[in-house]
Amino acid sequence: MKNVLKMTALVLCCVALVACSQKGPAEAALAAATAAVDGVKADAAKYVPDQATALGAALADAKAAFDKGDYKAALEAATALPAKAKDAAAAVAAKKDELTKAFTGLTASLPATVEQIKAKVGELVAMKKLPKDIDKAKVDAAKAGIEAAQKTWADAQDAFKAGDLMGAVAKGNEVKGQADQLLAALNIAAKK
Repeated sequence: MKNVLKMTALVLCCVALVACSQKGPAEAALAAATAAVDGVKADAAKYVPDQATALGAALADAKAAFDKGDYKAALEAATALPAKAKDAAAAVAAKKDELTKAFTGLTASLPATVEQIKAKVGELVAMKKLPKDIDKAKVDAAKAGIEAAQKTWADAQDAFKAGDLMGAVAKGNEVKGQADQLLAALNIAAKK
């Protein structure tokens, strides 16, 4: 009986030593993982929300394992997180590049289209007699529409300068939609 108690005590001591020997590395890995995730969390949430959610869940799982004393599981989970955070950062960079290219494309085409519409509206306002398919209400609506498009385009440019790429592209696409409607309403062929 004494041997069984001694053996049980020895096994428990070994288990405690192993657990304690993994606690330090698990704690360090968890700190590194937290720093890596925190470094990319804000941008990832904005540009690649699925990856941000997965990173947050994986970090929470690692912390939960650590809190339960499962240092081996915490170490394994935390060790994988910096690479996942790096992947998320790469995905963020790719999304930002995609949005920048989209906005650059809008910048290349929209100002000329808006000026084309503005010039046509100016011509229509100056006419004593409007073409048969355009009435005064259409001209007034086009004047209001072009002013709204110009304001929205200015907002898009401000958003781009402020680093709000998603907002800039959304506003730019809104202007494109407004311009397309005005082109159709005034029977203008868009310049290529």
